[in-house]
Amino acid sequence: MSGSQLQVELVAADRLVWSGEATMVIARTTEGDVGILPNHAPMLSVIIEGVVDVQTADGETWVAAVDAGFLSVANNRVSILSERAEMSHEIDLETARHDLERAKSSGENDDAAHEAVRRAEARIRAVELAS
Repeated sequence: MSGSQLQVELVAADRLVWSGEATMVIARTTEGDVGILPNHAPMLSVIIEGVVDVQTADGETWVAAVDAGFLSVANNRVSILSERAEMSHEIDLETARHDLERAKSSGENDDAAHEAVRRAEARIRAVELAS
């Protein structure tokens, strides 16, 4: 691997979701969106529910919806660890929209309800970005 590419692994608790070479990764952290390019300074950050966008070395774009987790960058290696992660092509858009409406109409106003809304919104955003 040359110094102009990143080795990326997106890992959920139960599986390796995506692995490959990339030229850029964008993820949402607690501090805001972060873009990772080759030769990025080492960092460790907490990610929040949202979308991870990977621009591959082949010019493809892969988009995933992720739950909260961690992002690690060192020596052109990017590791994204999340309890749940789904690639956009694995997500059924109508089911995600239904899940969002159900979460919003539940009437609950606790952390779990807010998390369900953010997760459903991330799933919808992942599909929309990929299309």
